[in-house]
Amino acid sequence: MAKVEIYTTMICPYCVRAKKLLEAKGVTYTEIDVMADRSLRAKMTERAGGRTSVPQIFINGQHVGGCDDLYALDRQGQLAPMLSQAG
Repeated sequence: MAKVEIYTTMICPYCVRAKKLLEAKGVTYTEIDVMADRSLRAKMTERAGGRTSVPQIFINGQHVGGCDDLYALDRQGQLAPMLSQAG
């Protein structure tokens, strides 16, 4: 199974939506709450190529983007193969 990391905040509806899709796929993920930790948010922004919004999602270390990007990958049939690769 892939290693999935998702940077979130507690008040983000897109974060909830992205986590629901991952959970529906049976994916275990590491959630990193950046709401109160500026250093974690800075690390997220650096890893995400300057993107500051949440969620920011990484699969096996590869940045896949935010919630809309995750759903687009799923619609295109590209998410399942990514999730099946060992991380």
